[in-house]
Amino acid sequence: QVQLVESGGGSVQAGESLRLSCAASAYYAYTYSTYCMGWFRQAPGKEREGVAVSDYDGSTSYADSVKGRFTISRDNAKRTLDLQMNSLKPEDTAMYYCAAGRLGAHCSGSWHRGSRADFINWGQGTQVTVSS
Repeated sequence: QVQLVESGGGSVQAGESLRLSCAASAYYAYTYSTYCMGWFRQAPGKEREGVAVSDYDGSTSYADSVKGRFTISRDNAKRTLDLQMNSLKPEDTAMYYCAAGRLGAHCSGSWHRGSRADFINWGQGTQVTVSS
């Protein structure tokens, strides 16, 4: 069963913005606020890399490559996770995935690895393409 669904991807020119959204299913109806939630991306021929995470204590972390340009946010009442992407660059082109950690577990110090031991549920992805 699909429990995380991403949307908002598309094709834009460098310097423009996009806002991605991830919707969690009723599986998380009573516990969404206790999960570490993150955004990851993967370009063709490259490894999947962490983009940003939102911990359930309100803290956030970002990859150096997107810090200052991207903002991750969550709405626990709506069970959604958003990624506001500003000043997009061609190197941001990738498939973007939403992922959820384990119940009651804080985001790992190595969250950027996107380990399946830390993030156990993944969405199907949404494509982001940035042209010069």
